[in-house]
Amino acid sequence: MSTKRIQLKGITWNHSRGFTSMVATAQRFSELNPNVDITWEKRSLQAFADEPINELAKRYDLLIIDHPWAGFAGKNNVILPLDKYLPKAFMDDLAENTVGRSHESYSSNGHQWALAVDAATPVAASRPDILAEKGFKLPETYDDLLALAKAGLVIMPGIPQDTLMNFYMMCCNLGEEVCTSKNHVVSEEIGVKALQLLRALAVEMDPQIYDWNPIQIYEAMTLTDKYAYCPWAYGYTNYSRNGYARKLLHFHDMVDIEGFGKAISTLGGTGLAVSAKAKELETIMKYVEYVGSEACQKTVFFDGGGQPGHRKAWTDEYTNSLTANFFKNTLPALDRAFLRPRYNGHMYFQDRAGVPIRGYLMNGGDEKSLLVGLNELYKKSLEI
Repeated sequence: MSTKRIQLKGITWNHSRGFTSMVATAQRFSELNPNVDITWEKRSLQAFADEPINELAKRYDLLIIDHPWAGFAGKNNVILPLDKYLPKAFMDDLAENTVGRSHESYSSNGHQWALAVDAATPVAASRPDILAEKGFKLPETYDDLLALAKAGLVIMPGIPQDTLMNFYMMCCNLGEEVCTSKNHVVSEEIGVKALQLLRALAVEMDPQIYDWNPIQIYEAMTLTDKYAYCPWAYGYTNYSRNGYARKLLHFHDMVDIEGFGKAISTLGGTGLAVSAKAKELETIMKYVEYVGSEACQKTVFFDGGGQPGHRKAWTDEYTNSLTANFFKNTLPALDRAFLRPRYNGHMYFQDRAGVPIRGYLMNGGDEKSLLVGLNELYKKSLEI
């Protein structure tokens, strides 16, 4: 490797899971390669979901991205196809050791546009101490969940993005994946029932949830003693680690929905991508390979607050011993998670479709009219 000074910049999102994990990997890589400095900056969780990566790729060498951008990336070539730069044996290992469909989620147009260095899907979280105090067990069915909610002990994220992901989840559980037809998001029968199931639960909850993302849900569960259970929110292993929050959360697989089986939530996670404008590609690719490696994922990345994307980190005794078995307990949910659409225009739909669903959960309304509006948004998105 060259002895000249190399300075790289990356952009990630503002949480210990997304930021300190990458800072830790950058620090260790620089210690191993003293001529390299890697600076990570951060943005809000909402900006992470919304801001187009073509703008970020103009300013940063390295990007942590959301996988629905893969279709856009594949069409517009704003980030590099990593399969052209990284060793085949390494890429094969990642494909073999994927958590659910995380690796696949960053593939488009025959190329791998990011490494799934972080894996997540909505899972259940609890405060065991509050459940025991109130005399409740972990819910196993939707009826159990409703009973717990009627006791005022349940919350879930209610911002538009998470509301839409939960709508996808309900449709999948009722037997129909979304956005498979060119004419509608989902059939009217399934869509109406999915909305009604979500609203039956939402009406029992604190109205504050409509301003809360998963991080804010977990902060509310740990900073106060009001809430004992969240049925589905993107998992954050940080809250299952001693000392991170005021109270420890335990994470679990989700309830059975209406006899259709355990909830099929909507895959999330984050990927490490490289700007098409980046220089120093030999150094950058060595860093990318380091971050995605089994050894780093199980240690430096995890110890820095990260939520690994390598399967062997999820089955590892060390990572589980420090997280109340977060990884082993939630891995089944990751393995069955729904891979949301990634066609080029889906971000247009995703950015707009959650608002009317959130409004329905808050205020009620006509489900069929809501679905008509979603279908119009969807058809527009297919034209992009």
